[in-house]
Amino acid sequence: MKIAIAQLNPTIGDLSGNAKKILQAAEQAAKVGTRLLLTPELSLCGYPPRDLLLQPSFIQGMLKQLKNLANQLPASMGVLVGAAQENAQAETTGGKPLFNSIFWLENGEIKQVFHKRLLPSYDVFDEYRYFEPGNQVNVFKLNDKLDDRDLKIGVTICEDLWNDEEFWGKRQYPCNPIAELAQEKVDLMINLSASPYTVNKQKIREAMLRHAAQRYQTPIIYVNQVGGNDDLIFDGYSVAFNSSGEMVCRAGAFQADLITLELNESQKSLHLIQSSSQLNSVELAPKSEDEEIFAALVLGVKDYAQKCGFSQALLGLSGGIDSSLVAAIAAAALGSENVLGVLMPSPYSSDHSVKDALKLAENLGIKTHTLKIADLMADYDKSLGGLFAGLPSDVTEENLQSRIRGNLLMAIANKFGYLLLSTGNKSEMAVGYCTLYGDMNGGLAVIADVPKTRVYSICHWLNQCPEMIGNNMGKNTREIIPENVLTKAPSAELKPGQVDQDSLPAYDILDDILHRLVEKHESEAEIAAAGHNPETIARVVKLVTRAEFKRRQAPPGLKVTDRAFGTGWRMPIAARVVKG
Repeated sequence: MKIAIAQLNPTIGDLSGNAKKILQAAEQAAKVGTRLLLTPELSLCGYPPRDLLLQPSFIQGMLKQLKNLANQLPASMGVLVGAAQENAQAETTGGKPLFNSIFWLENGEIKQVFHKRLLPSYDVFDEYRYFEPGNQVNVFKLNDKLDDRDLKIGVTICEDLWNDEEFWGKRQYPCNPIAELAQEKVDLMINLSASPYTVNKQKIREAMLRHAAQRYQTPIIYVNQVGGNDDLIFDGYSVAFNSSGEMVCRAGAFQADLITLELNESQKSLHLIQSSSQLNSVELAPKSEDEEIFAALVLGVKDYAQKCGFSQALLGLSGGIDSSLVAAIAAAALGSENVLGVLMPSPYSSDHSVKDALKLAENLGIKTHTLKIADLMADYDKSLGGLFAGLPSDVTEENLQSRIRGNLLMAIANKFGYLLLSTGNKSEMAVGYCTLYGDMNGGLAVIADVPKTRVYSICHWLNQCPEMIGNNMGKNTREIIPENVLTKAPSAELKPGQVDQDSLPAYDILDDILHRLVEKHESEAEIAAAGHNPETIARVVKLVTRAEFKRRQAPPGLKVTDRAFGTGWRMPIAARVVKG
């Protein structure tokens, strides 16, 4: 029996467009005699649909599209489609109004519906807001029409896979759907997911899947969504394992794919037939964390722009490391010809910063425009002179420079319909080393979840792999990021001789403290025990707490770590935390 994996990139809410992608995958899979096509979790509406699920017309539209799709699918092929279903018992039981479901479509009808059992409500997930958990083991029998045998298939949806107490050493939920499927003696387990990307997450997924396949002596096929949806990036990486733990295939990372497998029912084993991406080999995946993060960010920018209706982007080019990396990501995502870098030197901007920015633009092949802001700064000083008379210059005047630049960038974005990309990194966002309505302006914060030390690491890697930008680079293919950008001390250049370390700890120290504080949730005492200065820790904690109001007003930032300042970060602004 042939089973196909459709690793799809849906647009949230585009029911007809997503249905068309499912139909196209089914028609392609039918050409090689596929019996069953698998699509990701909520493949019809895209994940996460969030409060679109509160609109009755949206739920009704899903059912209508499911029925239309069932009538259009190739004959003799079953297709599993993810969609929300109304909970008919909600009013009488007091349950949630919807189920997160998988619909089995075949021969023009909905043959069976399976409900997700484990509903995550942590980090970026909020499924208990909308869904009622299913309470039945999800199994169906599929007839292999070639030899008239029934194949018993167990269905799980994303989180249903993530509660194996033997793998994790504990249980987060009261049941383990995978173990219950094993008790049903299924011939094959499938997991249909929309699992967001974070660095190295695929290693955990694959270890977990291999463990389950070996523990329950059953082949497993895992299907994941791909694409960027707001702040979340979905990496794809669909995989299949035989009961021995052998990996049969791995779908292309950060791209749509269609893979066909064949299941030998008597031996309960899978083998690969073909892949549309030709990247199905288990060896073909990003070779480093830097490459993986870069690929994720490129996909995130590309999809955010396209799904929001933008074809071109702009950013402020300062000659610094952050704007250099964002420009490179934008060029790879949208094409160099569709990126504009705007230089806005002030009297405090060094000559080398302007030269570095222009050199970067030449290397990438992007357009530039220069707007000097000295006269605008003088006008602001004159306008505020009476009110500020007798007061010394301070951070107020420094921030005005950033806000002048932010206004100019927004004006260009408005006039030409460009997507403005902000360039602040995670280290700066964490401690508030950024200016509201200035460098924080934009429609997307590309590297807001990338620590400063990682920014440097990715830039060094990128200079070894200039082909990652594409074919529209400038003539210099030996270097993307100018060497001087990599070696000079980072600076906002808002006053003479300024460097970041005038205000912040060294970035290697700061980033380790932030990693422990933000991602590992360590206390100040625990961070100090790791060797950091208690005074430095206390200062960083204070900066992080005070900057919450800034982060609340920032553009969405692409998530690449386990703990990002986005939809999964829910800290109060007005709060007083007493140490105890």
